[in-house]
Amino acid sequence: MSLHPRLPRRGALALGLALAFSTLTAAAQGLPEPKGRVILTVSGQIEQTNRGKDAAFDMAMLEALPQQSFTTRTPWFDKPMKFTGPLLSDVLAAVKAKGQTIKASAINDYTISIPVADAAAHGVIVARLLNDQPMPVREKGPLFVIYPFDSKAELRSSTYYERSIWQLKRMSIE
Repeated sequence: MSLHPRLPRRGALALGLALAFSTLTAAAQGLPEPKGRVILTVSGQIEQTNRGKDAAFDMAMLEALPQQSFTTRTPWFDKPMKFTGPLLSDVLAAVKAKGQTIKASAINDYTISIPVADAAAHGVIVARLLNDQPMPVREKGPLFVIYPFDSKAELRSSTYYERSIWQLKRMSIE
């Protein structure tokens, strides 16, 4: 009896082995190695790594993830600004994050805890562009965790403003 109605027994076995091998190969490959300067390191409870126990991202790796944009008002700019970058949930999926909390740290060592649940619930992005331009360090870059404040009244509060960390350099998943 064949495992698949259209394949003889040997064909089904070969197909099964090929699928198992490709799954193991993909899992073993993990994240690609960054080719440029590392701008974000993710550590902690993650399953995909590329630098020891960490996942290191250069800008090209973040650009390769699906990109999202929104325009929102913030306390830091005098007019609505457009932010573009991967969803925080996509960054977490890329490293196969398993924790409940993100401890995010900035270049100046500012650190804030962000619930992992915020990523999906609010469409948070790791912005790499501000008004379609890369963000230099002196202008809150190169990465800025940003909430779409104008999408929900509840997001316009100090709780979410504090979680919007600019000059992001590291995330530890706990």
